[in-house]
Order: sequence, then structure tokens, then C-alpha cells
Amino acid sequence: MFEQLDEPKRERRTDWTGTLIGLALLPVFFVFVWLDKAEMGFTVFIILGMIILAIKLQWKLRKHIWFWATIAVVLAIHVPLIFIVRWPDTRIPTIAYSMPLGIADFLVISGAIALSKMLFLKGSSSGDNDNDQ
Repeated sequence: MFEQLDEPKRERRTDWTGTLIGLALLPVFFVFVWLDKAEMGFTVFIILGMIILAIKLQWKLRKHIWFWATIAVVLAIHVPLIFIVRWPDTRIPTIAYSMPLGIADFLVISGAIALSKMLFLKGSSSGDNDNDQ
């Protein structure tokens, strides 16, 4: 029981990925605000944030060309969404209806990456790809 207390605890670095993604995308949002298109800027902010988060979570696949091709296709599909999606002008906080859409978008992006992974890595063993970190 007390042996566990004597073992040194291994400290893990804090993961600042979300904060860094948000800070990196803030200039993009402010450019759209400056152009008087804040709702479009918010849409771009959410879409790019979800794509970058999905890339970060699958970063071990970065050496595969099909991974970047999948990301390029996902980005190309999202371009029309930037012009189509309009956030309603209501008293409800924007985050209340944009967050579920952002989560759904993240799941679609992750699904596209998983599908590509299944299609392109079916011939190789899974152990080969886990060591690419």
C-alpha cells in the first residue's frame, strides 16, 4: 500500500494543442471581422480548428501521402460550406448551436481519415504504422 507513495511520479507536460490551434486561427477570424464578415470568419475558425485537431490526433500517419490527400479532399469539400453556412442572428449564444455542428464536423473528418486508413493500409501490418511517431 505504501510502496506506491515512494515511487517517483512521472510528470507529464501539459498539452497546449487546443490553445495553440485557437491562437493560430485568431488572425484568420480577425481578418474576416475586418472584412465585415464575422459569421463567415467564425465558420472558417470552426472548420479549420476541427481539421487541425483531427490532423493532430492522427499525426502518426503524416508520412503517408494518402493521409495528406484525404486532408486536401476534406478541405476542398469544406470550401462550399464556408459560403453556405450562415449563423442565425439571435440572442442565443453562438456556441450553443455551433459546437454540436463542430463536433459533427470533427467526427466526419475523423471518419474520412479512418476510411482512408482502412483502404490504404489493408496490405500492411498495423504494427508497422504505430511506430512512425
